Amino acid sequence: MEISVLAFGIARDIIKARSVVLEVTDGESVAGVVARLKQQYDGLEKLPSVLLAVNEEYVEDSYVVSQGDELAIIPPVSGG
Repeated sequence: MEISVLAFGIARDIIKARSVVLEVTDGESVAGVVARLKQQYDGLEKLPSVLLAVNEEYVEDSYVVSQGDELAIIPPVSGG
């Protein structure tokens, strides 16, 4: 099944795209998806933390994705 991954801030710079379509297995958790993305895109593993949202709702790492879901990766924001 396929999901869309949206990347914001530095995550978008690392992935070099605002969004990508990713093939995932049935029953895969958000943590599994993020782990695969960290293997695929050098630099993501260096982010100290990220917020994760599925279909515009914040979720825990254990959330199981479904066909057509939209996973957003939101890195920490700094500013002043």
